[in-house]
Amino acid sequence: MPLIIGVTGSIATGKSTACRLMAEAGALHCDADKLVHRLYDPGTAAFDRIIAIFGDEIVGADGFIDRRRLGAKVFGKPDQMNALTTAIGSIADAVERVIHDWNETLGDDEIAVLEAVNLIEAGYGRWCGQVWLFACDTDIARRRLAERNQYSAEEVEQRLSSQRAWQDRAPAADLVIFNNGAESALQNEVRENFIHIRQLHSENALPPSKYMAWWEARNDGAESQ
Repeated sequence: MPLIIGVTGSIATGKSTACRLMAEAGALHCDADKLVHRLYDPGTAAFDRIIAIFGDEIVGADGFIDRRRLGAKVFGKPDQMNALTTAIGSIADAVERVIHDWNETLGDDEIAVLEAVNLIEAGYGRWCGQVWLFACDTDIARRRLAERNQYSAEEVEQRLSSQRAWQDRAPAADLVIFNNGAESALQNEVRENFIHIRQLHSENALPPSKYMAWWEARNDGAESQ
């Protein structure tokens, strides 16, 4: 079977840059965020449900839902975010279909990368041979969002307030990469780890992912409560 690397982390931690680098090195890449966006394109039942909840003002001039307008209504607001998730439908089913297709069509020596913000919590890590977590200091993320995305101070805080602490996710990750410095340092670290993991996979020497033990312990704890 191919090696599937799950990539996750909070906003502005370098996930997309890392995935781009691995794709350039030959990995197949799926961004779960973009996959979800297709689930509520115009004409879908999810589109209608979302408009019914959040109003026509979230629709852009092109007829598609404007992610920035929608984000202003849900980031940092758990009840609204839950309403959005329910309206979209089964995101896990869409992700699982991608994983199934990879396992059916890719060779044993190939690598695919699944990028998902909530990969750990949603259980997608069960389908991955490796889970990589990206992290950075909050002040650095704040600056990146303001400079890169041109977000207002309010928009920055909305998004940061909806993020999970990397420390809570680390026990489920096989690799934690801190992206507090220059992009060149991130690139070097990602490339080195990708080469190393690819070599281990080719030699059938890759140890089991830590994720399954974390997932089972989490579910056992939930059942005992």
